[in-house]
Amino acid sequence: MLITAVASLILFGCSKSLLETSPDNKYVEGNFWKSEAAVNAALTGCYAVLTYSGLYGGDATPLWEETASPNAYNYGNSMGFNAIAEGTQESSSSGIIPTRYHDCYSGIGRCNTFLAHAGQVPLDPDTYARMRGEVHFLRALFYFNLENYYGGVPLILDPPDVATQGELPRTPREEVVKQVLSDLDSAAVLLPLKYSGADIGRATKGAALSLKARVLLYEASPLLNTDNSQQKWQEAEAAAEAVIDLAPAAGYGLFDNYRALFLPENENNKEVIFDVQFIYPDLGTSFDLIGRQYNSNAPLLDLAEAYEMKNGLAIDAPNSGYDKTSPYENRDPRLYATIVFPGDTFMGKLVTTSRFAITGFGMKKYTVYDKQPASSDVSDLKGGQSYTNFIVLRYAGILLMYAEARNEATGPDEKVLAAINQVRGRVDMPPLTGTYTKDSLRKLIHLERRIEFAGEALYYNDIRRWKTAEQQLNQKIYTYNHSPIETRTFDPARDYWWPIPQVQRDLNPNLDQAPGY
Repeated sequence: MLITAVASLILFGCSKSLLETSPDNKYVEGNFWKSEAAVNAALTGCYAVLTYSGLYGGDATPLWEETASPNAYNYGNSMGFNAIAEGTQESSSSGIIPTRYHDCYSGIGRCNTFLAHAGQVPLDPDTYARMRGEVHFLRALFYFNLENYYGGVPLILDPPDVATQGELPRTPREEVVKQVLSDLDSAAVLLPLKYSGADIGRATKGAALSLKARVLLYEASPLLNTDNSQQKWQEAEAAAEAVIDLAPAAGYGLFDNYRALFLPENENNKEVIFDVQFIYPDLGTSFDLIGRQYNSNAPLLDLAEAYEMKNGLAIDAPNSGYDKTSPYENRDPRLYATIVFPGDTFMGKLVTTSRFAITGFGMKKYTVYDKQPASSDVSDLKGGQSYTNFIVLRYAGILLMYAEARNEATGPDEKVLAAINQVRGRVDMPPLTGTYTKDSLRKLIHLERRIEFAGEALYYNDIRRWKTAEQQLNQKIYTYNHSPIETRTFDPARDYWWPIPQVQRDLNPNLDQAPGY
């Protein structure tokens, strides 16, 4: 689905003109909602916010988010992510903290305006129902991004109005989550299983159910420590299983090539449940430039050493076959699809220890570059612009969410192992077999998530919700040769949540600050 500059025609939240008549060559609230083309433009405007720098676009926001975790390092503090990794973020910080808050509410405002006004235009009933489903999904995604990082935020369901909304207090996080789940249930009823042609990329029933599974999984996790966490694990399991059940009809499955899954020629493949669409030359990112040249999402030694040997053993396990003189031989194939390491071949050349000087490692995933020399059309990307879609939800994620939730809800069984082994089997890693306790299998699931989704902006949230960030972000980080880079810190009394941006509190004195800021 093409997200274009047509969205710029939409002037949400503008003040009414003091003139009694509006000019006929400009869009204002009073003359915009007149045609199906206007409704389509408004819907496009809702999607367009996903490409903003506060969410999944900008230069490389989702790639940089990985650097807030133990997986990678951002030497230039791009978008303020290294400050978060170091535990030095404040309410006055610039970068992602104020930008994500602002951009999510931009999206929410557009969604609320659409839901309030699109019904004024005569539309085919089925088309209008589908559009409303898309907007409910998008509003849920924006609010999920707010409550997941900031906790409670003002819950606004009407079009932007400074007079009535400008000084609203924070709504309890639980109420925001309730609205997110309500929006996703509404979306799941209204949305189709799949699209064809130019509509591919729109939100589907599977996308709504998949996001619901992620929301419930996060709700059940140790960070929130609720009295009914067992019930929430069961609800998360059921939500993920619902997606698995509809997979045959929706066409979901694991794409057969893990590396090629993230290349533009394979976009919208069967594994992709929902992604953010980037189209060259209308809208691009700097994903390729960051991975090839700037290395501001440089993988860390801790991630490189987390990959198992090809035989399924950890590198420090007895008889694993690990050789310190050839540390990257016979490893999990996902390492080679994700990381560039010293001694590897990249873009037709041997990788020296100075090729990626920050840590010795480069991030290959979400770039078009690999071992072979880059062809001229790839190496000259029109000003460094990349157009690879960013995958928000994919089927491997559903399988591992199902495995995690079921393990926590009922303990290890064949269904849990089968879900994990589907993901491992895609890259010919040996299956998990034998007998496990809930605790021992939990550790393996956590590792499997780290490896499968490395570089995809999920591990930071995983260590937050598992409440392990206080261990994993309170230690030194290292380059390829074990040289220390810095010592990170994490205050468990403060750093599990982001502060409410000071710029927002200056505008709204009724916004309480998160503890510790």
